[in-house]
Amino acid sequence: MLVNIVVAGEVIPHHSLVSPNIYHGTAIALIPCEIELLPAKEWYAALTNNPEKSMEIAMLLQSKLRMMQQRIDQLTQVTPADKLSKLQEWFEAYIAPAALTDILTQDEIGQLIGLRRETVNRLLRAKS
Repeated sequence: MLVNIVVAGEVIPHHSLVSPNIYHGTAIALIPCEIELLPAKEWYAALTNNPEKSMEIAMLLQSKLRMMQQRIDQLTQVTPADKLSKLQEWFEAYIAPAALTDILTQDEIGQLIGLRRETVNRLLRAKS
């Protein structure tokens, strides 16, 4: 089940940016991408030795929090059309120039906003 999308420049896992913790998630690239491995020992040593790094982490977490607030906004919309519209706006802000339907299947779109694939299909057809 698709529950989150990692965007360009994001550092994951978010829950371990300041202190180590086991990460139980998995990630699958939906488009070609490059990743940079940040060795934990070096990451946490940099935090200790470089106080400015704390502000960098605070900004990363703030950015992710804002993204998640927008995702919650998508999920709390009343109508299916509004949920889809909010997700499309989010995609334009964080994933552009690729369109939502260029990256995700209708089933994956439905998973992200709590709708059935058939409903997503109907809404997308009505918009075109």
